[in-house]
Amino acid sequence: MTLHDLPTPAVLIERPRALANIDRLQRAADARGIRVRPHAKTHKSPIVAGWQIARGAIGICCAKIGEAEAFADAGIADIRIPYPLNPANASRVLALMDRTTLSFIVDHRTVARGWSDAMAAAGRRADVLIKVDVGFHRCGIDPAPATAIPFIRDVAAMPGLNLRGLLAHAGHAYHAKSEDDLRAIAMDEAQTLRTLAGAARTAGVAIDELSAGATPSARFSLEQDGLTEYRAGNYVYFDRTQVGLGAATLDDCALTVLATVVSKPVDGRLILDSGAKTLAADGARGFAPLAGHGTVLRDIARLRNPDADLIVERLSEELATVRVASGHTALEPGDRVRLVPNHSCVVSNLVDRAWITDQGEIAGELPIAARGRIT
Repeated sequence: MTLHDLPTPAVLIERPRALANIDRLQRAADARGIRVRPHAKTHKSPIVAGWQIARGAIGICCAKIGEAEAFADAGIADIRIPYPLNPANASRVLALMDRTTLSFIVDHRTVARGWSDAMAAAGRRADVLIKVDVGFHRCGIDPAPATAIPFIRDVAAMPGLNLRGLLAHAGHAYHAKSEDDLRAIAMDEAQTLRTLAGAARTAGVAIDELSAGATPSARFSLEQDGLTEYRAGNYVYFDRTQVGLGAATLDDCALTVLATVVSKPVDGRLILDSGAKTLAADGARGFAPLAGHGTVLRDIARLRNPDADLIVERLSEELATVRVASGHTALEPGDRVRLVPNHSCVVSNLVDRAWITDQGEIAGELPIAARGRIT
């Protein structure tokens, strides 16, 4: 089967690019003595996790318990869930602890006590990290020592919990306006974790791990002192947003969507068979505005020739409306293109399988085993 035989739309993973992306970040982390724990929510595939672990990753992160269950089923031996988990899920977490080395985060005293009670009742100890808000203002404790240290001391003393360290996610890096912004975010994240860890140690609490992670700021975060772990996710595939934020080039983007031209109205429009159910409706972010829902590549074998004349300006469920800026294109119904999406993580969650490609040749199927695991 060739790229011209595949039913479209189809999600394609260019293996040489994905492996190069994995190797690049792993080398940078190794040079600083930082362990890599990739976030698997990007690819949701035990096969890709296997690529990452074979190249030096110590384990993976998952977004939900259901994702972790899928990866545990595939034999992944070390899984971290860096999201708040409600103790109502204790039975599932305890079952996971029997199958893999599991850790998760806490950032609220009542929730931490709930987990302490559940683990103590089961005669178990759960590895936990405390999530710290370093500026994204989503989850995490306020890093001000006056409130943070009492919380850290309380968690460290709770039966059934083994406090491993502190964890942060600089998600506001996605809203950076420049390279200098990204560098400042990375420096502030690391400094916040170091300062809080130092205060906790002074208060008599052992802090062994300082975990950070976000793809846009990775190149700057891996230059910082004190971090023990890095949890980038999107870096394995990249996407149009990462290109816009200077984290990648189009030649690094490993996930694309193969689409067919299905209509060509006379007024300068093309219609592709890849709508919101394939590309997702996320906008692109970057240092400068990025219009549309993806970059169109004309050379489907070599992933080259981005066509700036083609603007994916609107998505319906099944179709993409492409505006031809010049009013004319040689593309006709039946022709195929590849699109670099704005956000590759969402695309992975929209399909049951992708196709592994290698310089235009199809190398096999890639089941998305954790797709749709939202609980």
